[in-house]
Amino acid sequence: MSPSFHHRNLPHLLLHARETLMAHFRPVLNEAGVTEQQWRVLRTLSETGPMEPNQIARQCQILSPSLTRMLAGMEQAGLIRRERQETDQRRQAISLTERSHELIERMRPEVDRRYRLLEEIIGKELLDRLYADIDALTERVRALPR
Repeated sequence: MSPSFHHRNLPHLLLHARETLMAHFRPVLNEAGVTEQQWRVLRTLSETGPMEPNQIARQCQILSPSLTRMLAGMEQAGLIRRERQETDQRRQAISLTERSHELIERMRPEVDRRYRLLEEIIGKELLDRLYADIDALTERVRALPR
């Protein structure tokens, strides 16, 4: 038997926490007919405004080849629009369409309700602490040498 590790498997724990949270929100996404990855893109663009595909890939943690296919499908479904930048035609900005804004507005009450329920169950203090701690963890781990 190999010796045990000195620390718990943090990436694994975070993955389990993510899956537990997504089980709480997945019914909202399913009802709206969007995938988890599409929702990440929609929510990110709704909070930041237009972005380049490489920025979306990084922010949403989606591999570029997968994102390229997904954006094509989202464009075909009328959820995003691509616009070439005037200064450099090779670059494009991805933005939400009126249809996606309407979809987000239809989803917002149920998403907000589920966040309120989560807050009731675990408490506002813990939820706020989790936000702050996860932000701090991400920032500090990014600073580690590779």
